[in-house]
Amino acid sequence: MKVGTITLLGRPSTGKSTLLNTLCKNKVSIVSPIPQTTRRVIRGILTEPRGQILFLDTPGYHQSKKKLNLYLKRAAEETLEETDGILYLLDSTRIPGPEEEEIVKLLVPYKNKLLAVLNKIDDPRSSPEPLKAFLRTNLGEISICPVSALKEEGLENLLTALFNLLPEGELMYPEEYYTDQEPAFRIEEIIREQAILRTKEEVPHALFVEAADLEFSGDGEDLWARVFLIVERDSQKGILVGKEGKMIRAIRVASERECNRIFPYRVKIDLRVKVDPKWKSRDPLLKRITRG
Repeated sequence: MKVGTITLLGRPSTGKSTLLNTLCKNKVSIVSPIPQTTRRVIRGILTEPRGQILFLDTPGYHQSKKKLNLYLKRAAEETLEETDGILYLLDSTRIPGPEEEEIVKLLVPYKNKLLAVLNKIDDPRSSPEPLKAFLRTNLGEISICPVSALKEEGLENLLTALFNLLPEGELMYPEEYYTDQEPAFRIEEIIREQAILRTKEEVPHALFVEAADLEFSGDGEDLWARVFLIVERDSQKGILVGKEGKMIRAIRVASERECNRIFPYRVKIDLRVKVDPKWKSRDPLLKRITRG
C-alpha cells in the first residue's frame, strides 16, 4: 500500500480547495470567490485500494507584507520539508506573474517530489502551453498534469502520479475518515464561508470566526455552539447584522443547514458579532488562526 502526505501549494484562487474536496469526495475545505479564503493548512484524507493520501491544503501564496499574509505564507512553507510530495497547482487561464516566480524559486530544492498541475482546463480561456514553458524553464523536466477540478477531468492520471510519489506503509487513518479536523474548527469555517458568500468589499478579509463554547445535549443528539463573528469596524458589524438582524439570521440558518449535512448530530448555533480593531496585529491570535 502507498501511504503518505501531499502538500497542495499555489497562488490564491487556483482552485486548491475545490480540488481537495473533489479528490476526497467530501467537503473538507470551504470555497469562495474571495482570494485567500483558506487561512490554515487543511487536512483531507483519501483512501482507496492503492493506499491512503493525507492532503495538506495550504493558504494561497500571495505577495504582501501585511502581518496576516506573512503568517499564511509561513504556514504553507513549513509543510514542504516533511511532506512526501508537493502538488503545485496553477490556474491555466492566467499567465505566470510575480507570485508564480516566487513560488518556483521556493520549489527548486524539492523538484524530486514535485508534480505540477494545470487546473481549469475546461475554461475557454485556458492556455496551458505558456505555463508548461514557464515551468520547464524554471524547474526543468518535471511531471505536468492538466485537470479540471470543477468538471473532474484528468483526476485519474493525477492520482496515479501522486501515488507514485508515496512510500509504502500502513494506513494512518481509518478508511472512513476524509478529514481529521476538530468539530469547532469545521463549524467556524462553515460560518465564515456563509458570511463571505453574503458580503463583499472589505468584510471577508476583515473577518475571523471564533467558537467560544461547544456543548452536547444530554442525549448527544444536539451540539450547541456559541460563536462570534469578529470584525475590525462598527460599519462591518452593521453589515453582518443587517437590517433587523436579517443578515446574521441568514448566515446562522445556512450554517446550521450545512453543519447538519456534515455532522452525525444536529448543530444549533448562537451567533453574535464583535468588533476588535486590532485583531490582525495580535501575534498569538494570528498564530492560532493560521496554525491551530
